[in-house]
Amino acid sequence: MTLTTAVVLAGGEGSRLQPLTANRPKPLLPVGGRPILEHVFDGLIANGIDEIHLVIGYHGDRVQDRFGPTYRGKQLEYHHQAKQLGSGHALLQARDALAEPFVVVNGDQLVDPDLVDDVIEAHRDAATIATIGVVRTEAASQYGAVELTNDGEVIDLVERPTDGDYELLNAGVYAFDPVFFDVLGQAPRVEGSLSLPTVVAAAAADSELTVTGVRTEGFWTDATYPWDLLEASQQLLEREWGRPAGEHSTEQTDCWIAEGARVHSTVTLRRPVVIDDEAVIGPGAVVGPNTVVGRNVTIGANTVVEGSVLDDDTRVGPNTTLSDCVTGQQAHIEAGVTAAGGPAAVHIQTTVHPDRRLGAVIADRAQIHSGATLCGGVLIGPNATVGDGVQVRTNIGEGEVIR
Repeated sequence: MTLTTAVVLAGGEGSRLQPLTANRPKPLLPVGGRPILEHVFDGLIANGIDEIHLVIGYHGDRVQDRFGPTYRGKQLEYHHQAKQLGSGHALLQARDALAEPFVVVNGDQLVDPDLVDDVIEAHRDAATIATIGVVRTEAASQYGAVELTNDGEVIDLVERPTDGDYELLNAGVYAFDPVFFDVLGQAPRVEGSLSLPTVVAAAAADSELTVTGVRTEGFWTDATYPWDLLEASQQLLEREWGRPAGEHSTEQTDCWIAEGARVHSTVTLRRPVVIDDEAVIGPGAVVGPNTVVGRNVTIGANTVVEGSVLDDDTRVGPNTTLSDCVTGQQAHIEAGVTAAGGPAAVHIQTTVHPDRRLGAVIADRAQIHSGATLCGGVLIGPNATVGDGVQVRTNIGEGEVIR
């Protein structure tokens, strides 16, 4: 049995990554110098997948505009999920296009290609309706936990368990036979939503069906919150996954500089670092470690940027300090701005997350004027404006002007 087809679930919003996802879906956020979705595609293609079905929803037009009909010569077919009604409902959108066994992955999670390979190989060798990838981690209870028998049969999947001691994580990589769609289509919805892990758990509990879990050592991470983008980028750079497409010039294996970038001879680069095409870094600047400079980013003279991810078309003025920061696209940060990093209390929606390593999050087209100070953990919304010399201690919403 061959598995050459995959479904990528890329319709979610990523609300806990606001304000970065205000104008685009989570799968398009950059990690390690490239969109999350691009890493997902590469992992599938590395394992022989030549036909990829994308289920898109929230700002799905941006996904189509970004990738078009093919990626690295492989066919991309798009399916639209009009309403966000769960991962199981998302998978059903591709039902009519799939007649052979297929792989399913999340388009907003970073997964080692070896993990995908382990799932594919296990499904080939097992008489099972579904196979899932299982990773041992202390974070299992934060996402989705798995219970297995000694011979690898799935007993149960528990989404974000509130009690119990779990160490096996559902990594969100599945292989299914097409008959699974019959199970999925007949599954009851909970408050209108259809969760894929819940349906897989129900299949595992059915005495007439078999669901297999394959334990794997492959790398897995989910960027759920803004600080996760920084950690995920660091992990990818350590694994040398962060290198952007195209030609690069460097004498160091963990320092990637696109040929079209212009880095002044007096710049200090602290590895690991990625500098993408058309970026310009002025004299005396210090960049890195664990820093990604996106396409067409400008960093002014004597500026320090460390532990940060600067998305495409961001402008950073001279004599500025950015630590543990994340910017959206076209953010504009003028001269003499300070955005401190280190542990901070971060307010996400109605929850306060203490002691998170995060500087400022500066969303698309936000403007930070000269001499402003951004305290650790503040979120600056899209198109917001922070005036000259202002000290920002609390989150600023979309379009707000603070003088």
